[in-house]
Amino acid sequence: MGQYLKTILLMFLRIAAGGYILSAFVLCFKCFLEVLTISKQELQINEEIRDKELRVINSDGTQLGIMALNNALNMAAEQNLDLVKIAPQAKPPVCKIMDYGKYRFEQAKREKEARKNQKVIDIKEIRLSLNIDTHDFNTKLSHAKKFIASGNKVKVSIRFRGREMGHPEIGTEIMKKFAGCCEEVANVEKPAKLEGRSMIMFLAPKPVK
Repeated sequence: MGQYLKTILLMFLRIAAGGYILSAFVLCFKCFLEVLTISKQELQINEEIRDKELRVINSDGTQLGIMALNNALNMAAEQNLDLVKIAPQAKPPVCKIMDYGKYRFEQAKREKEARKNQKVIDIKEIRLSLNIDTHDFNTKLSHAKKFIASGNKVKVSIRFRGREMGHPEIGTEIMKKFAGCCEEVANVEKPAKLEGRSMIMFLAPKPVK
């Protein structure tokens, strides 16, 4: 990505030097948007490219200017490399001479590494009640702390039944107590709120310092 951004910057400076600052900005901005999505699309390469004229970038990032498609294909073939259209929406489209097979291999390797390092955050639910006893409260608290220690968020809920709807303040106090017991390892992401017959609160792990 860094090499592409450097190339786009050089392209902007060269075009702007000719007095076409607005055109340079528009072209380079389009190229930038294309580069952001380059890893998520199948790119046209070599004979798949049908445009008559292209703006070509050499494999070392050098700007080769605008040239006919055949000339660009010949230059890529002379280096035993591929001609890859990296910015199809630009006018003319921008192509880069590169080893496309190597590029795809390195791209797949980076994406695999990123997926391996990506942590999936689950939301675990802890259900309390207005008449919960101390033993059950501590058991639920222990479960919540384990979930949070594993990097998961916790949804704490209380279901109000029958006449319990007349005492939401009791649910609020239980929620405050539960959050207070977790304050060393978790922050209250969403304070306790009554939604229908359920009071819900969300806890999230504290950021690692």
